[in-house]
Amino acid sequence: MEPKIKFENVSKIFQTRRQTIVAVKDFSMEIMPGEFVSVLGPSGCGKSTLIRMLDGIIKPTSGSISLDGERVESYAKLPPSILRKIGFIFQQPNLLPWFSVRENVTLPLRIFGLKGGEWKEHVDNLIAMAGLKKYENASPAEISGGMLQRVGVIRAMAHNPEVLLMDEPFGALDEMTREQLNMELMQIWHEKRQTIIFITHNIQEALLMSSRIYVMGTNPGRLIRTVDVDLPRPRSLDMIVEPDFIEYEREIMNLIGELDLSKIK
Repeated sequence: MEPKIKFENVSKIFQTRRQTIVAVKDFSMEIMPGEFVSVLGPSGCGKSTLIRMLDGIIKPTSGSISLDGERVESYAKLPPSILRKIGFIFQQPNLLPWFSVRENVTLPLRIFGLKGGEWKEHVDNLIAMAGLKKYENASPAEISGGMLQRVGVIRAMAHNPEVLLMDEPFGALDEMTREQLNMELMQIWHEKRQTIIFITHNIQEALLMSSRIYVMGTNPGRLIRTVDVDLPRPRSLDMIVEPDFIEYEREIMNLIGELDLSKIK
């Protein structure tokens, strides 16, 4: 089986008047279809830059990125063959305030010109799955932060993409809401089996959801280690006190601790 997503020796350098910033250096990653992987690391390690290069927003300085064997060229308009495969979930839901919940969810359908009863049924199922049926006609100002983020998640899924790129989507929420949405996201992934790249700096969050974690360091942003997470599924919050989970958590904390020490030297 060929990788769904492939990064090959990707680097990104930003040049300012005062300095040269190596955001990402020689990063390589292969993700198979249907995998849930996390990219974990401290602020400034290039996590968000990686998925913005995959989404065509930022051009790599060197190296190559491909989706289903088709190279992503960020300096040109991405072809529909790539755009239709990707759903992007941001740190903030970025909903249109003058649209209802349902209108926000269906926005990608308008963009891609997807019409008909099957797409309406698909949106109905997404809204029900997210527990938003009672609020589908509400405006964003009338619902809670957790609900807003749910809308952002299912909006990215409205055009039925094969890949979800998630940039710390629950980072601004309180811990309880964040944990609840993490569990809901795992259930969605279990049902849909989309390929997911999840950006986070939260170790427990990454361990609970991922089959593999790419741990990154800063100065320059680079891959330090790949951690394969061999924990049984389905996973639950009860797992965080189990010995295997704690051992993984300790391993990653040690990696990040080493990175922090290297920054001080």
